[in-house]
Amino acid sequence: MDSRSTVTMRAVHELFVAGQVDASYLDSTTIRPVVAESWRRSLATGVDPDRDGGLASAVTLSLAQMRDSHPLASALPVIRRLLVDDAVDSGVVVAVSAADGTLLWVEGDPTACRKAEAMNFVPGTDWSERSAGTNAPGTALALDREIQIRSSEHFSRVAQPWSCTAAPVHDPTTGLLLGAIDLTGGTEVATSQTLALVRATVVAVENHLALLRLTRPNAGATATGRARLSVLGADRPQWTLTDQSGCLHSVPLTPRHADILVLLHRHPEGLSADHLAILLDDKDLDVVTVRAEMSRLRRVIAPGIVESRPYRLLQPVTSDLGQVFDNLQAGDVGSALDLYPGALLPSSMSPAIGRIRAELSASVRGAVLATGDPSLLRRWLDLPEGRDDRDGWRMLHDSAQAGSVGQAQARGHLLGLDLDLA
Repeated sequence: MDSRSTVTMRAVHELFVAGQVDASYLDSTTIRPVVAESWRRSLATGVDPDRDGGLASAVTLSLAQMRDSHPLASALPVIRRLLVDDAVDSGVVVAVSAADGTLLWVEGDPTACRKAEAMNFVPGTDWSERSAGTNAPGTALALDREIQIRSSEHFSRVAQPWSCTAAPVHDPTTGLLLGAIDLTGGTEVATSQTLALVRATVVAVENHLALLRLTRPNAGATATGRARLSVLGADRPQWTLTDQSGCLHSVPLTPRHADILVLLHRHPEGLSADHLAILLDDKDLDVVTVRAEMSRLRRVIAPGIVESRPYRLLQPVTSDLGQVFDNLQAGDVGSALDLYPGALLPSSMSPAIGRIRAELSASVRGAVLATGDPSLLRRWLDLPEGRDDRDGWRMLHDSAQAGSVGQAQARGHLLGLDLDLA
C-alpha cells in the first residue's frame, strides 16, 4: 500500500467513524470489500476507534489455566520454530489467540513486543473483532479465513501504525475452530510471502495435532462434549463447547448460523431444508443456500453435532434462551431476569426468530409485571425493551413511596415518554 493510498484510506476512515458518511459510502471507495464489511461490523457492535487497543478478556479462566488447557499449547514448539525464532530480530510480533479472540501468547522481537504493549496487544486481552474492531487475528476468527490488514485498514486508530497477517487454526479431527496465528509488524508483514508463511505454519500445526492424536488419543481431544448457545442481548452470539478433556472452546457465530442454531434448538424433532429456508426467510432463501450454510456451520461448531434429513441437533445443547423459558415456566422470575440481558438476536430479520423474540420478550415482561415486585420491575425497565414500557413505568410510579426519589424518577420518565408521543 503506497503513501497516497494510506492517506486516502485514513481520510475515509475518519469520515466513517465520525458519522459524516453512511455505511453505503464505503462501497464507492477503493477500500477492499472485506475491510469495509469489517468496519461496518465494528461500528455496529459499538467498538470505540479511540480505545487503547484490546480490553481485558472476559474469560472466567485465568490466563495460565487457558494456556495449559488450550489445544494449541502442544503446538507451541512448532510455532516457535517456524515463526518466533526468525522474528526475534526482525521487528515482528507473533501472536496466538484462542477462538474467542483472547491472546494467549505474544512473542517475537523484544522491541516490537514493547511497542505492541502500548496498544494492549498482550496475553490475556480480547482482540476479537467485536471488541477491538478490524484487525487480522480478530477478523480472521470472525470470517474463519486467512486475512491481511494493512495499517489504516484497522478500525482502531491505535493499531493503524501496524500491519498484520493472520489465519485460523482448526482441530484436524472435528474441524472446530481453535484459534488464530498472527504476525504483526511493519508494512513488510502484509505481503504474499508472509501470508504463505503463516498459511504453512497453520498446516504444520494442524498436522502436528493430528499426529499427536494418533500417538496420544486423549491429548488435546476436542470430541464433542457439553455445548452451549448464547443468543440473548446485543453481544455477538456465541457457540461454546467444553470438550471431553475439559477445555473450553468459544466460537463467535455469524447472524445466519445463530438463526439456524436457535431454530434447531427450538425444533428438536428436526427441520427439512425447505422448512428451514422458510423459517429463515420466507421470500428469498433457497434450499441450495441453506445446504451451503449448514456445511459451513458444521465446520464452525464441529462435525457430529448436526444431522441431515432432517437437520437436527444430535446432542443436548443448553442455551440462555432455553434457560430463560425454563425459569419462567418454573415461576422463578428473578433467575429469568438474571439470564436476560436483552432481546433474542435483535438484528435478525428471520420471521421465525422474530416470533420467538416477541414471545420471549412478552413472557418476561408479563411475568415481571405479574409479580408486582418493584426491584424486578426496575430491572426490567432498565433493559432496552423496558425503557419505553409506559405501563411498567406507571406501575413503578404507583408502587413507589409517595414523595420518594424513585417516584420522582418514574414520574419524570413518564413525562418524557408522553412528550415523545406528543
